[in-house]
Amino acid sequence: MRAASPAARAGFRQALAAEWIKFRSVRSTVWTTVATFVVPVAGAVFVAATGSLQDDDTVIGGSLTLSVVAQMLAAVVGAMTITGEYGSGTIRTTLAANPNRGTVVAAKAALVAGLMYVLALTSCALAVVVGGVLLPASHPAGEALPALFGIAGSFAVAGLLGLAVGTLVRHSAGAVTTVIGLLLLPSLFGPLFGGARRWIAGLSPTAALEKLTQTSDATAETVGSLGPWPSLWLVAGCTAALLLVAVGALRRRDV
Repeated sequence: MRAASPAARAGFRQALAAEWIKFRSVRSTVWTTVATFVVPVAGAVFVAATGSLQDDDTVIGGSLTLSVVAQMLAAVVGAMTITGEYGSGTIRTTLAANPNRGTVVAAKAALVAGLMYVLALTSCALAVVVGGVLLPASHPAGEALPALFGIAGSFAVAGLLGLAVGTLVRHSAGAVTTVIGLLLLPSLFGPLFGGARRWIAGLSPTAALEKLTQTSDATAETVGSLGPWPSLWLVAGCTAALLLVAVGALRRRDV
């Protein structure tokens, strides 16, 4: 019986295992991931220590004040998952070991989305607990569940957005700049689009995150008037579409 070729043996599970090894072997990616976990909890402690909770804010909103920063870091992690390989040249080895480029991106996407979801759910839940203990009980608590699951989902979407942009741009600095722009610009320019504001301003994982954290800063003018869950599903769909475009580009281009 003829042995199967290496390409035939290199399936999704093997690709996912290889991506995990590469992910935890790159120091910059690991430390950025650690920072993504630490920042929400540090934000809750900072707000409590400085007494800077706004009068009209919820305890959850105050506890997750720095969750937007953490979400940006999640997007950076997603971008670095592939741009680091372009920078070092190991992308050639990756694609030689597994010529199915769609499988490679799918493995990276599963790793980034799964890791960011679990990390954000744990970190943000801990931040809410810390905030509940340290912040004034006179403020409305807000609804932690099911909001925390959506918040974690927004981190996963941000990571996938970073991966899509990194696959298209193929350069770390350019990808990081682009993905942070995609996170922030819809809220900045949304008010300029009149009746379409509710769609444009809400067209980023950051807008969905701010709505889910129930912060007083999440006004219709800045994050659109869509509800938190429709906003999350909208940005998830757009991110999935961009990721498919990135896969198509990777298949057509040389490395």
